[in-house]
Amino acid sequence: MTTVPTLTDSVTLTGPLDPGALRRATAPLTVTVDAAARARVERGRRLFRALREDGPVYGATTGFGALAGYPGRADEADQCDNTLAHLGAGQGPDLPREVVRGALLLRTWSLAQGHSGVSAEVVDRLAAMFATSFAPAVPRYGSVGASGDLIPLAYATQALRGRGHAYLDGRRTPAAEALTAAGLTPLTLDGRDALALVNGTSVTTAALALARDTVRAAHRALTDLTCLLADLLGCDPGFLDADLLRAYGHPGVGTVGTRMRHALSGVRPSGTRPLQEPYSIRCAPQLLGAAEDALAYVDGVVAADLRGISDNPMFFAGDAGDAVPGKVVHGGNFFGQPAAFAADLLATVTAQLGNLAERQLDLLVDPARNGGLPPMLTTAPGVQHGLQGVQLATTAFVAEIRRNAVPAAAQSLPTNLHNQDVVPFGTQAALRSYDLADLLGLLVGSLGLGLRQAAHAGARRPTAPGPAALLDALETAIAPVEPDRPLDADVRAAARLLLTRDLP
Repeated sequence: MTTVPTLTDSVTLTGPLDPGALRRATAPLTVTVDAAARARVERGRRLFRALREDGPVYGATTGFGALAGYPGRADEADQCDNTLAHLGAGQGPDLPREVVRGALLLRTWSLAQGHSGVSAEVVDRLAAMFATSFAPAVPRYGSVGASGDLIPLAYATQALRGRGHAYLDGRRTPAAEALTAAGLTPLTLDGRDALALVNGTSVTTAALALARDTVRAAHRALTDLTCLLADLLGCDPGFLDADLLRAYGHPGVGTVGTRMRHALSGVRPSGTRPLQEPYSIRCAPQLLGAAEDALAYVDGVVAADLRGISDNPMFFAGDAGDAVPGKVVHGGNFFGQPAAFAADLLATVTAQLGNLAERQLDLLVDPARNGGLPPMLTTAPGVQHGLQGVQLATTAFVAEIRRNAVPAAAQSLPTNLHNQDVVPFGTQAALRSYDLADLLGLLVGSLGLGLRQAAHAGARRPTAPGPAALLDALETAIAPVEPDRPLDADVRAAARLLLTRDLP
């Protein structure tokens, strides 16, 4: 028997879901099915049972997708198998476990709102899973994000039934073995339960929310690193003038400009810099400010998805005294178009933030533009090579981001006998943005390492307290590059520091 790790946090299924809970769900988490949630689920289940007697209910009495016009299987257990078996068509590497567990937390919260007609046992078993490190093995490819994340969520559901594979304590094993070792009971489902578990955009929303968190952290870090760069080089902070940025008229630029002026409070220009800095410094508040405005839009989509229910069909109780107990509504809330648009925008923001980090590092290692520092920030050019390998890698990172930043939402293809004749590709957009966010983190780490090395290679010490504190943190975490050494671990260490450090 695997020892259950200490629980690190808790979530209650009544009230809004804390966005931070998705990342915290990577570790064991207490998920509480409180009395209000249980009452909602049981009411929704009774309503489903009543309404299925009055007419067809998609997925409970019918086939699926383009075959919804045909009767489903009469036996409820067979209908569950029918739901899940035909969706076992995913391919590719397993999704990151934080995406899978985040998606299942979203699914659990959604089902607990009582509009899905599932049994209380389903919600209870899902909640119990989070107290362990169990994570289904879910292949990356197979979803078009139109009828929810059908194929990936089917794999997750099958693992919870003891089929397929899963991870426990980070080790990939047959799902039945992982459930037993975790002390979990396999899920028993009927057709309605099975469809409700797969017919939603939870994988898309989880990947988008996690990517947004990383890009937001990188955005804040790049704002501070730009200030450190300006201070090390002795730049005049006039490009941050409040009147100048106010005249630009964009709220995000004002927000970023205020933060940068605060960070550079007390800075002393060297007086040796050109009248106008390169755009990677002079236009940084405009670029970072536009990113702030774009990220605010993504924030709104994530918030809506976290409080929304992306199920089909949905069950709504009637008012007291109504002739019928409520209604079943068949619709398209599983269509992940908002997330697709937001993820495509996030990828664009990621690409330009990555461009900024790479261009600032390029400026820093170039003796023609870095204020007289040695090439590649090495104190013995030729004998040592300093940041040369890191700069090559950042070029590759930027190229990879650019190559993958093509909008997914513009790629709609009809499928499923034209039942799904237009699709959003939200899953692809969100997972792509999740990957690109990791590359952006490495670019941030590379720039942080470069700034730390610039101080070692002869740059002046920062004159403003904010940049000075940031450089102190980088110097504490990373040794100077002399002599040459592999720097891959140092880039990752700088990224961890910059993306997770406390922000003022």
